Amino acid sequence: MPGNDYIDSYYAATLPARAPRPSLQESLEAEVCVIGGGLAGLTAARELARRGRDVVLLEACRVGWGASGRNGGSVSPGFAQGQTALEQRLGMDHARKLHDLSAAGAAYIEAAVAETGAGEVIEGRGCLRLIRHGDVAGLRALRDRLEADYGEEVEFWDGERVRACLRTSLYRAGLHYPKGFQIHPLHYALVFADLAEREGLRLFEASPALSLRRQGAGWRTDSANGSVTSQHVVLATSAYGVGQNLYPRLERALLPIATYIVASEPIGPPLHEVIGYSGSLGDSRRASDYYRKVAGDRLLWGGRITTRRSEPARLGQLLKRDIAQVYPELEDLRIAQAWSGLMGYAVHKMPILGELETGLWAATAFGGHGLNTSTMAGQLVAQAIVEGDDTWHLFRPFQPRWAGGPLGRLATQLEYWRLRALDRWDERRAAAGAP
Repeated sequence: MPGNDYIDSYYAATLPARAPRPSLQESLEAEVCVIGGGLAGLTAARELARRGRDVVLLEACRVGWGASGRNGGSVSPGFAQGQTALEQRLGMDHARKLHDLSAAGAAYIEAAVAETGAGEVIEGRGCLRLIRHGDVAGLRALRDRLEADYGEEVEFWDGERVRACLRTSLYRAGLHYPKGFQIHPLHYALVFADLAEREGLRLFEASPALSLRRQGAGWRTDSANGSVTSQHVVLATSAYGVGQNLYPRLERALLPIATYIVASEPIGPPLHEVIGYSGSLGDSRRASDYYRKVAGDRLLWGGRITTRRSEPARLGQLLKRDIAQVYPELEDLRIAQAWSGLMGYAVHKMPILGELETGLWAATAFGGHGLNTSTMAGQLVAQAIVEGDDTWHLFRPFQPRWAGGPLGRLATQLEYWRLRALDRWDERRAAAGAP
């Protein structure tokens, strides 16, 4: 079991000190037991509590300890699986309904921030998605289709406009999403948990769920020093829960994928001269960089994916080289924090969401696009439990599928290396002027 304190990240370093919540020390009864204190679990628990249900949440470490409190902080509609792929598999009507749900998840976060009164959680506005190679005309056509088919507000930025605010020659064009925004994800998780507790949630930290079994018409969840008997259980753990054998069918459907992030020390005016955009930025490569300015004049930069669980020995230097490839003028920046986070991916790159057995619910697999989708999933599970709402049936095509175990992780790593090689090949062609 991992340690119970937060890792050394920019997010943890910029929070006021907070005392841990108590751990479970008794046997309790509740209508619903939520397992996992990330955004999916917290949202489900809050929505259940505000609907009058008696809810207990068990978190193995601290609220937001995993991917929910370590990510890049960018909030916008969409899923890890591309919208075009969803259209091809499900049809336009189904794909549009899923997109609308993902947008509602993003809107929920903004509304919840307003409810908490912690406006400082929102750290920026706007998302700019850039291409380093590929068809510029096709990007413009994508903008038109997003507006016509999904009602998205999207702006096409040509190369000249991109270079007017980003001092690099690597980007050819971009799509700007003015309604996207950025949050301090760990701060959000903590103030959101406070809000849920005020609405009746009983929340316990350092209380890992060690076993789950049927008991009568409901479920019994055991922790180290207590237990919860409930009619419903919501499994809202992700990659950090793989291998705990709480519910193997679900765990076997998750691929734990690591990504890396660094935060620089203060850079000063040179940062704004090189990066003249205040929202989040990312590129459309198969293995993309994503980054934004934080705390005025610091750079938060994420990238690379791997199935390796341990951090590289020189993680900060690794990403510092990536930054210098895009912005050579920033090659001398100093790294203040470097960390990794495990994301849970399903093989279909969509959330696993719905009722696994009577009274047992899953809300997981948000890797690659997690802030809005984890929030969305928590809402849908709560609505299903309390109101019998069947909107979650839209996710029935994305049931838990075995991810291949160790061989699946090896295949994923090989595929990542292949995609990186394709990116490098395409970038060389683009630099040489090839179409």
